Amino acid sequence: MIVRRASAADVAVLAKLRGVDEDKLGAYADWVAAHAETHLPFVAEMDGRVVGVAWLHVAQRVPSNESLNRWYGDIQSVQVREEYRNRGIGSALMAAILTEAGARGLLHVTVHSSRRAVDFYLRNGFSHHRQILLWEPTAP
Repeated sequence: MIVRRASAADVAVLAKLRGVDEDKLGAYADWVAAHAETHLPFVAEMDGRVVGVAWLHVAQRVPSNESLNRWYGDIQSVQVREEYRNRGIGSALMAAILTEAGARGLLHVTVHSSRRAVDFYLRNGFSHHRQILLWEPTAP
């Protein structure tokens, strides 16, 4: 298995893994290019085929007296093709993302997980945090 940062050449497979319709591929590719500095895709390959993807969103918090450099990360859109699950691919993607986060000196990395994936993130070094709160708009 090879885990690497995705490139512009991977946009079509990134879109397919995300379920983006072919007629929206151009707009998706434009979005990926426009967000290349803040949304970093990593892919896992086996036998030359991309079998998984995970994104690291890098953002900056408001500076404070303690630190003017307050960058953090958020894991987004982790997907492994169903037939390749339970082979350590997701963990390899997390290791690559967390290595990148460490190299960038990020304060922390968050993830908004489905219930099904919570144990996966716990196994990969994440923990529950009592200070994370969520607001969602009410339905109209």
